[in-house]
Amino acid sequence: MKCKVDFVPVKMRLPLKFGSETVDSIKIASVTLENYGATGRGETPLSVGWAWPGNLSFAYREEMMCNFCTFLADNLEYSSEKHPMVTGYQVISEKLSNWLDEFNKKNNCEMPYLAALISLSAFDIALHDAYAVAKNVPVYEIYSRKFMPCDLEYFYCDPAFSGKYPEDYFVKAVPDKLTVWHLVGGKDLLTDAELTGNEPDDGYPVTLTEWIKRDGITALKVKLTGVDRKFDYERMVNVGKIALEYGCTAISYDFNCMVTDPEYVNSLVDELSEKEPEISALLLYVEQPFPYEIEKYLVDVSSVSERKPLFMDESAHDWQHVKLGLSLGWNGVALKVCKTQTGALLSGIWAKEHGMQLMVQDLTNPRLAMMPHTLLAANIGTICGVECNAPQFYPAESNDYEKQHPGLYERRNGVVVIESLKDQPGFGYKSEY
Repeated sequence: MKCKVDFVPVKMRLPLKFGSETVDSIKIASVTLENYGATGRGETPLSVGWAWPGNLSFAYREEMMCNFCTFLADNLEYSSEKHPMVTGYQVISEKLSNWLDEFNKKNNCEMPYLAALISLSAFDIALHDAYAVAKNVPVYEIYSRKFMPCDLEYFYCDPAFSGKYPEDYFVKAVPDKLTVWHLVGGKDLLTDAELTGNEPDDGYPVTLTEWIKRDGITALKVKLTGVDRKFDYERMVNVGKIALEYGCTAISYDFNCMVTDPEYVNSLVDELSEKEPEISALLLYVEQPFPYEIEKYLVDVSSVSERKPLFMDESAHDWQHVKLGLSLGWNGVALKVCKTQTGALLSGIWAKEHGMQLMVQDLTNPRLAMMPHTLLAANIGTICGVECNAPQFYPAESNDYEKQHPGLYERRNGVVVIESLKDQPGFGYKSEY
């Protein structure tokens, strides 16, 4: 097996706010991996603000994540005999934590597990891609009885999964298009009245209303602070009124793990229901109000999930964390391929088996990263479409890819089009880029 990792710097056209941090650039880990007699590829944005919040400098945290990717490239030894689900599972469950401890000790740092998982994901995606390319089939065909050497009981150690395979949990008719969610960041302008004249003049919208009109957006994910109640409620209402005016059909509120008391969320949801019932009716789900470390903060969230579906995101590192979340009252999971293709599938399957709802969330995925992301949503099935916000923050980065996959990167009529990916080997990458 051979693999290499490169880092692609990307400048954002507008700043993106993650919790208390605002970022204006990222690096993308781009992996090329030779295994199974084929070449696989995988890309993941190293979204430092999301993966590793804190007071350390952004540059330092990003450097450590890049260094960990290089560490993985030097240490990973993927078997050419094993199915990628088996290999991926073994690496995550048996090696990743030890590698992270070794790396942190050597570098005298405290990079969190989520950052390590994101770093690993590009390698894991490339492994799945290589296997499917070697078999000359679309990647979601390899999760079947035909290709897998074991059923799901192997992964979960649960007889309830005996005789079941990932294919049993996929949608029967994979759609050609998906409803696309638009991210409303904490610093995003909502209307022309907020323009200052300092906005980029690059031909793309800079206000929410212009994005809705241009792209036909019908679903809005709204970032909130989780600590400033006045701002959060006003933001909920102001975005909600725009949603009603322009005929949007779904809203979600993302508190970015800043809340510690369920009453904070409950009071906002209740006030919205009482004072703005039409906006409240659009609220499809609430996303991750509470801290990342679900094992440390064992918050009973039942009072929130009784009001609106409550989705785990940052806390859902793997299916075992999802299991813990269900016991605490969470009733939905936001999946991300940046936590590895292997892990996203295992989390999504466990959640579906136990009646939890699913969503597939973005990590501002451009370029190749968009393809595994949207295919996961299309095949696993979600509460409503998929979030894709790379067109908002660095649209030009994917121009060459849009030529090969029309409609995948240019959101139009409220959807992204994945038809060009469905019958291609692997994740649907093409050799033209």
